[in-house]
Amino acid sequence: MSSADHLPSAASYQRKATHRRWWLIISVIVIAILPNVLQDSYWRTNLIVCALNVMLAIGLDFILGYAGQLNLGHSAFYGIGAYVSTLLIIKLGVPFWPAFLCGILLSGTAGMALSIFAVRLRGHYLAIASLGFAVIVHQVLVNWISLTQGPLGIYGIKPPPAIALPGLPAVSFGDSANMFYLVAGFALLFYILLDRLVRSPIGETLTAIREDEVSAASLGINCTAWKVFAFGIGSAVAGAAGAFYASFVGTLVPDAFIITESFTILAMVIVGGIGTLIGPVWGAILLTVLPEVLRGFGDFRLVFYGVALTLAVLFMPGGMMQAAQVIRAQFAFLRSKLGAEGTQ
Repeated sequence: MSSADHLPSAASYQRKATHRRWWLIISVIVIAILPNVLQDSYWRTNLIVCALNVMLAIGLDFILGYAGQLNLGHSAFYGIGAYVSTLLIIKLGVPFWPAFLCGILLSGTAGMALSIFAVRLRGHYLAIASLGFAVIVHQVLVNWISLTQGPLGIYGIKPPPAIALPGLPAVSFGDSANMFYLVAGFALLFYILLDRLVRSPIGETLTAIREDEVSAASLGINCTAWKVFAFGIGSAVAGAAGAFYASFVGTLVPDAFIITESFTILAMVIVGGIGTLIGPVWGAILLTVLPEVLRGFGDFRLVFYGVALTLAVLFMPGGMMQAAQVIRAQFAFLRSKLGAEGTQ
């Protein structure tokens, strides 16, 4: 086979890489202008929640969509990151950024530990085990009152410390716009890192395990180690979201990390498109903004919300990314058809 045979694939790869770079630039521009367009504190708060949910969704998608591990305990790692970072700051006086890193590390370690203990479980058995883990973590947060304050909660949590830039005023994260830039910047960073992973041989290895673990093992792949790796990375991203959540809200109560939070994150991944990474980003944004848009309908908004989710799962099992592919294919068909008619 001549080298010329490889030119189309190389050109396609280059074209896709160029598209990704353009989308990255567009994302940075959108992040930069959104707080200036939405200056109301209510919508700025929702922007920050969107960024937090994006981090949670892409972390779960890395575990579920690429490693094929059905994790229903994602809220536990979210809570671990929040409480570990906050307790280190309040109880031990650790600065925010070291506490932030500790929250990420302990969340990732907890995810790896869960994966090691449940390594032989698959499908709904793993789902039940991870769900049980989420229950245990929530009960610890509720009942270890001497440490977590239990249902009374922890109050007065300060935002991340201001950053002093040479020649410029200090950047205070008590301002909602700056807080959004910080959280959205980290969400974009985590997305880029995960995207690089899934496009590398690591992503191919995880996909092989997801599709057929027995065949992957027969090829010499250490399935246990890679599943533990995927769980650790996804859980660490959730821990980062938890650390930012605590500093953003200023209050921590165990009910912020109940089991239903895991199902909400799972819905974001499914609606966006499992195993696409960019799909869960759009799913997180949609399922964060949609309830707020429907708030004017009162209690009926929950009915509309539920119907929308049900229809999405029934008619778009591949999520928003499947819908985008169908629309793109239809436009391509119409364009080719019009082009053919124009040449006649």
